[in-house]
Amino acid sequence: MDLDEARAFGGQHHRAVLTTFRRDGRPQLSAVMVGVDGDGRFAVSSREGAMKVRNLRRDPRVSLCVLSEDFWKWIQVDGTASIVSLPEAMEALVDLYRRVAGEHPDWDDFRQAMERERRVVMRVDIERAGPDRWG
Repeated sequence: MDLDEARAFGGQHHRAVLTTFRRDGRPQLSAVMVGVDGDGRFAVSSREGAMKVRNLRRDPRVSLCVLSEDFWKWIQVDGTASIVSLPEAMEALVDLYRRVAGEHPDWDDFRQAMERERRVVMRVDIERAGPDRWG
């Protein structure tokens, strides 16, 4: 699958399963909301202490299975993740929210919640995507 096709799919569909790798090499799966940022990276918000974040700090390999709302179309994106912590992550968190959910009713409240929850942004540089056909 062309990487721009994958980005277009990810820009329209926001439900995904994120795969990171535990210390013993087994996969760890997390249901997440995903968006595509202005640089074409897949982006996910999480908490600083979450297992997926700790896994990615140790091993940045990541896969995302992005699902359509009806569950019948999906893509897998493989890549390398980087993690941006607060305070640098704040504007990326705002951007991600806008791309996934639209405008927030109170951006000051949103920013306070991001700080209180110690949010980070995981950015995935895409290396490959598929499938090329379904069925």
